[in-house]
Formats: sequence, C-alpha cells, structure tokens
Amino acid sequence: MSEQSLQEESAQADTRTSSGHVDAGDAGYSKSLKSRHVNMIAIGGAIGTGLFLGAGGRLADAGPSLFVAYAVCGVFAFLVVRALGELVLYRPSSGAFVSYAREFLGEKGAYTAGWMYFLNWVTTGIADITAVATYTHYWGLFSDIPQWVIALVALAVVLTVNLISVKIFGEMEFWFAIIKVSALLIFMAIAVFLLVTRHPVDGTTPGPSLITDHGGVFPNGVLPMLLIIQGVVFAYASVELVGVAAGETENPEKILPKAINSIMWRVGLFYVGSVVLLSMLLPWDKYSAGQSPFVTVLSHIGVPAAGAVMNLVVLTAAMSSLNSGLYSTGRILRSMAMSGSAPKFTGVMSRTQVPYGGILLTSGICVLGVGLNYVVPADAFEIVLNFAAIGILSTWGMIMICHLLFWRKTQAGELSRPSYRLPGSPWTEIVTLGFLLSVFVLMYADGGAGRTTVLCVPLIAAALVAGWYGVRGRVARAKSSKVNG
Repeated sequence: MSEQSLQEESAQADTRTSSGHVDAGDAGYSKSLKSRHVNMIAIGGAIGTGLFLGAGGRLADAGPSLFVAYAVCGVFAFLVVRALGELVLYRPSSGAFVSYAREFLGEKGAYTAGWMYFLNWVTTGIADITAVATYTHYWGLFSDIPQWVIALVALAVVLTVNLISVKIFGEMEFWFAIIKVSALLIFMAIAVFLLVTRHPVDGTTPGPSLITDHGGVFPNGVLPMLLIIQGVVFAYASVELVGVAAGETENPEKILPKAINSIMWRVGLFYVGSVVLLSMLLPWDKYSAGQSPFVTVLSHIGVPAAGAVMNLVVLTAAMSSLNSGLYSTGRILRSMAMSGSAPKFTGVMSRTQVPYGGILLTSGICVLGVGLNYVVPADAFEIVLNFAAIGILSTWGMIMICHLLFWRKTQAGELSRPSYRLPGSPWTEIVTLGFLLSVFVLMYADGGAGRTTVLCVPLIAAALVAGWYGVRGRVARAKSSKVNG
C-alpha cells in the first residue's frame, strides 16, 4: 500500500474516532460535490476580481513589490485554509468554522463568527451584482438596459442555480473557475512568448530591466506595499469556501487535502507569477486603477477585442463570487438557525436538500444593496467593501482561534489530530493572528474609507451584543431541547 493511501486511511480513521461534537445543522445534506468540483471551488476561491481588475491600481501604487504583498498574503491565506482543512478532517461540517466555534468557543463564538461572515458576504454580494451590471454595460448591446435590471437578472440566475441543487452549484462554479484559469494561462503564455522573443510592448522592450531600471522592486519604498496589503487580503477572500463545501462531499478526507495543498502553488503561479510578468512587460507606472493590467498589455500589442474578452472574464469572476456567497451563507445560517442564533426560517431545507431560507435572506439584502448603490456616493459604497474586509479578517481570525483551542485539547489528550495537519502549531496560529491584526491596523493607517470602517467597529460590536441579547433565550431553549432529546 502506498504512503498516500496509508495517510488517507489514517485520516479517515482519525475522523471517525476523534469527533464527539454533533452539529444538528449538518443533517439532511446530499453528498453531491465531486472531487473536480471541490478542486475548482478551491481554485475559484483563490482567483477573483482582485487579480483581474484590482492589480492595475495596486501596481501603479506599489510597483513590482505587489508580488511580495501577494506572496505574503498568499502564505497566510494558505495557513488559514490549512487550519480549516485539519478541522474539517477532524469533523466534516457544512457549518464549517461556525460549527467549530460552537464546539470550542460556545454559542457566543458561533454567533459572532456566523454573523461576521454573513456581513462579509452580503456586502460582497452587493458589490458583485453592481459589478456585473457595470461590466455588462461595456457591450453596446446592453447599454440601454437600466443597471438595476441587469443586476436583478444576474442575481436571479445565480439564485435559481443555488436553489435547484448543490450539484448544479458545483457545476456552475466548476465552469466559472475553468474560464478564470484558462484566461490566466493564455495571458501567461503570451507574456512568456513576448519575453522570449523580446517583442516590443508599447515601444518598450520587455525584460527584467523594466524592474531594475525603474526603481527596483520597491520604487516608492516599502510603505506603499504595506498599505495595499489590506486590499490584497480581500483578493484572497473565499479560500475558506472549500471547508464549507467539504460538508457536502463524499470522502472529504481523500479530496480535501489535495484541493487545499494545491492552493499554495496556484497562488504562486497565478498571483505572484502574473505580477512578475506584468512588471517585465511594461514599466509599473504604465498601469492604472481604471483598467485591468492584462487589458493594458494586450491592447498595446494589438490583440483584437482584448478589452471585451477580459471584461467577460471579470464578469465571470463577479458571478462566481456571488454564486459562492449565496452557497456559503445558506449553509452557515442553517447551522446557526439550528442552534437558535439565526432566524428560524433560515434553517429550512428544500426537497432537493438545499437550505433555501438562508440563501433567500442573503439575496434579499443584495437586492436592497442595488437600491443603495443609486442613493449613496461612491465613497460610501467603498465603505461597504471595507466592511467585507472586516468580515474576512474576523472569519480568518476565528478559524485560527478555533484551531488553536483544538490543538490545546489534542495536547491534553482529549481529542486526536488527523494525519493532515497545520504545521508549526501553536506558533503558526499566533503569527497568523498577529498578521491579521496588523492588517486591521493598516486599514486605519491608510485613512479614507478604511479608517472610517475601523472607526465603525464599535458600532458593529454593539449591534452584535444587542443581537445576542435578542437571541440568547432561543439559543438556550435550543440547547436545552438538544440535551433533553
């Protein structure tokens, strides 16, 4: 028997023997997601509009040092999802980190983790449907259609897919990921060809000299690179989705380690590799926030319809993000509803084993967001996106705290670790938590919308406290009925 087979068998045995906690929210799901779905969900979670669209402005601000920011944040994103992977193999759960927060931090921890994750996705969803409408207007065929109509159509399509079955969701996410990966691979192949043949781009000969002759890796110093880290972290949002998907997968102990381990090299290839190539094709100050850096390069070498093709890819990335948000919040809210910390209707399952209540709640708030986009100024809408960043930081932090508490229980002999583990515990968790805290500080230091958002954290905390006092009676009753039952 091979070493890999022994590890898989050991992980399976560990999963069977170590789990003593039972989450009522895990019952009733179909195990319809296959290995290819989970692998592509892992890829899709790591590649989004942050790379396709956001890299241009960040290159203009920080120069080639953007690849350093992507590499650093990528390492910590991998450590977070690796920690989640170990928890999943300890006890697979569709409630994911909310379920683990309930086990290791109690109901207050689960309540906080769940609603902060919900904050992340509803604000991201508002941005996604608005982005879809904006990108669709790129084509003249749709320019006369009101933005709110396109936004609602996009939401209706993704909502319908999520309500039918998890298998259809997985299939849609699979093809979304295929489009994103294919676009990146084609661009990278073109970039390598340009470098090898020394073909001029906008009259400039590509090569490493474009980095060394224009101020080096840090042309504006280290500070700009540090300040863009908060945006780079947002680019990696959704990597934790693979942990939620594991609850609807057969043999997660076999599929999940492969999917998670592949995230690291994909981050290195697609994010770091793309930025290095972009920096060697044009001077960093040729890029701008108003245009995808890939379109900037392709348009300069005369590739026909480069803007239209990349617009389609960015549109796909936004649809993929919206698809993921509806899927994950539906599962998280159901886990919370079964314990009393979310509205009762969000715990309802359809005949096709879909938690449609939570999906509809998220969709409803996204619809309200379309209206908000018309009445609030651009700066206020940017604050909404910063709220999503706070949701991501809190979610990642909660995952690491849960893993740290899990590790302590294994050291005390109360639980057993699966063979697939987060390396370097407990220092890995502590360093990662320190990094997440530093990102929070950088949001404040950057000023503008980031600082405003940080200053709103006490309001978010107050809302969470008020909400807890509103649901704690229901939580106590649900816990009592579980014990008595």
